[in-house]
Amino acid sequence: MYPYNIFESGRGINSQGREIIMVQYTDRLKYLRISNNLSQKDVANLLGCSQVAYGMYELGKRRISLEKLIILAKYYNTTLDYIAGLSDKK
Repeated sequence: MYPYNIFESGRGINSQGREIIMVQYTDRLKYLRISNNLSQKDVANLLGCSQVAYGMYELGKRRISLEKLIILAKYYNTTLDYIAGLSDKK
């Protein structure tokens, strides 16, 4: 569906031929958490998982489920596309 892997950072070219910088979803998870003055434990409680599990999501050592991404998108009042790095529009 998308011409690049959302789990890898890097550069790519969009359909208009413009260079884009792809952001890992893990970077967005950390950015959203910090910009909302939350600890990993706070977000873990919201998601119903341990702080260690959430920390692994942010490090990219564990894949986060779609259900948990939806919870975060609603909580942060943003879109899944923003979290996935497919859009810079919150």
